[in-house]
Amino acid sequence: MGRTANQVIPKRMGGRSLALMVGLYFAILSGCMVGPNFQRPPTSLPADWTGPTAESRPVTPAEAELARWWTLFDDPVLVALVEKAVQSNLDLKQAEARIRQARAARGVVAAGIGPAVDATGAYQRSRSSGAGNGRNEGVISDQYQAGFDAGWELDIFGGVRRAIEAADADLQAALETRRDVLVTLTAEVARNYIDLRAFQQRIAIARQNLAAQKHSASLTRQRFQSGFVGGLDVANAEAQVATTAAQIPLLESSARQSIYSLSVLLGWQPAVLLRELSPAAVIPAVPPSTPLGVPADLLRRRPDIRRAEAQIHAATARIGVATADLFPRFTISGSVGLRASDFSSWFDWAGRVWSFGPAASWNLFDMGRTRSNIEQQRALQDQSLITYQQTVLTALQEVENALIASAKEEEHRLAVVEAVGANRKAVGLATTLYTQGNTDFLNVLNAQRSLFASEEALVQSTGSVSTNLVALFKALGGGWGDGPEQKAAARLD
Repeated sequence: MGRTANQVIPKRMGGRSLALMVGLYFAILSGCMVGPNFQRPPTSLPADWTGPTAESRPVTPAEAELARWWTLFDDPVLVALVEKAVQSNLDLKQAEARIRQARAARGVVAAGIGPAVDATGAYQRSRSSGAGNGRNEGVISDQYQAGFDAGWELDIFGGVRRAIEAADADLQAALETRRDVLVTLTAEVARNYIDLRAFQQRIAIARQNLAAQKHSASLTRQRFQSGFVGGLDVANAEAQVATTAAQIPLLESSARQSIYSLSVLLGWQPAVLLRELSPAAVIPAVPPSTPLGVPADLLRRRPDIRRAEAQIHAATARIGVATADLFPRFTISGSVGLRASDFSSWFDWAGRVWSFGPAASWNLFDMGRTRSNIEQQRALQDQSLITYQQTVLTALQEVENALIASAKEEEHRLAVVEAVGANRKAVGLATTLYTQGNTDFLNVLNAQRSLFASEEALVQSTGSVSTNLVALFKALGGGWGDGPEQKAAARLD
């Protein structure tokens, strides 16, 4: 009876002590964490934009329109291309794989907050030495063993929790990287599509001018054969025809390359979209209004700014991880199992073995390594803060650049429209006067050149107005959202 009592009382005391230690541990977890807490970096932003956007078109701060800005161009082909790119672009898939990696890394770090339990099992057959026992025979014995080993490092000073905090920030940074890829992807698809339509329009204009110049050359040859003009006029007319014809293959090559770029952006082979996109179509028209908002919205919309902020958070948390190394570590370890020298008695209760006890360790001297690591993490935090500040400034610059480029390109396009109208009248008058013999062919030639140049400039300016608006949407961080459609496209749920 005495033996039984001696065995029971320590067990009860051990259970109460363990419960008390666990309760104390979780109480400590709720408060103590060394290292600085993350504070969102203060940022000074202007109250409004300085770009003259309002002079060219109205401005609306619609969040939903920025998330799907490409639909504002009212071009079904462009919308379809962007949506297909979101589903199959390889850069986007790679960014999503990095998110999964960051999420798994967070799980690895988070596992350190709790205990670890290992199952063990072993069998050993051995022979002892027989020397000196008179018979020179060794003893052969068997040993069977199975059980569990457990270890738990108590996160008293929050080093593990700070590591989890840093991993959470790393995961957020990976999410923002994926959004940044999405912003760039949608803008690249739109830009290449607009370039394609602009090249196709330039090809059409070149062919129209080529036809008109061939007609003028034919008329000049007839007048030469009739003796009304000299051979110089014929040579100039034929030279103009050849010059215009020489530009068409280059434009066709550029148009084909734009199709190849779109196919690759969609994660397809270059020639997949040839049949679909080779027929010419108009340049997507700019929407009547622009979802602009105010500069403060950039901190919420731009994924690169959000990523830079998450990186500051991660760097701040890692200062706490390094600081925790200044303090002692407390662990609880234990084991329980069965041990026997005969297989038939392996699972007998009498063969049980166990151990339990706390331990502490404290690195009292390491030649300043721990404090140097803390300073290293603080320097990394400073670098992250500087990167954040530079990212904000760059974002402001990109928006202002896009605003002024968009507004001034619109002014340029309106002027070119007037030039096209005037050059068309000049070509008509010069051709009539030349046919009547009231002017020389040089005037006709100059008028045709001016018309061709102004018509091509109009197409290029029209395309630039649209691409500048795409650049503005990209600078504003448009192209991503948190709606169900975006989440389904991201395949992150």
